[in-house]
Amino acid sequence: MSQFQLVAVLATAACLMCSLAVAQPVPSDSADAHAEIRSYENELKQDDNSYKYQFETSNGIAQQEQGVGGYYASGSSQYYAPEGQLIQLTYTADENGFQPQGEHLPTPHPIPEAILKSLEWNRNHPEEEQEEAHYHAAHEHSAHSAHGGHHQHGDQYLQVPASAPAAPSGLPYERKI
Repeated sequence: MSQFQLVAVLATAACLMCSLAVAQPVPSDSADAHAEIRSYENELKQDDNSYKYQFETSNGIAQQEQGVGGYYASGSSQYYAPEGQLIQLTYTADENGFQPQGEHLPTPHPIPEAILKSLEWNRNHPEEEQEEAHYHAAHEHSAHSAHGGHHQHGDQYLQVPASAPAAPSGLPYERKI
C-alpha cells in the first residue's frame, strides 16, 4: 500500500469516527453536550516519522493510535451509541489495507456446506485439476485450428502448421438463399 493510500484510509477512518460522534443532534441538557476532555496526548518523532496520540472524554469517547507515518498504524476507539451500547473498534492499516475489528461490524455469510465440500475435494484430488487442464488445452487447440490457424496469445500470434486441416468454409447453421 502506498503512502498516499494509507493516508487516505486513515483520513477516511478518522472522518468516519468524527461523523459518528456528531451525527446525532445533542440536546443541551445531555451529558454529551457538557463532555470534557479528560486526557490528551500527541507525540510525533521527526527522526523516524513515528507518532502516537490518544484522548478520552468524560462521556466515554476514547481513541488512541500509534504508527509510522505512511507505512503502518494501529489503534482503537470507543463511544456509546444513543441506545447506551458501548461500541469498540480496533484496527490496523498497513500494506494489507485497513483492517477493522469490532462486535458491531457486519460479518460475511457462512460459506455453504456444498461449496466447502467441493473445495476440500479439490484440495484432496489435485490430479483431477491437471486432467481438466489438459482437456481444456486440447479443446483450445482444436478450436484454434478451426479458426484459420491463427491464435492470439498475449501480444503474439501463433501460426498453425500448414499440415493442419483447413477450417470449414461455412458454419453448419448458416442458410444459403
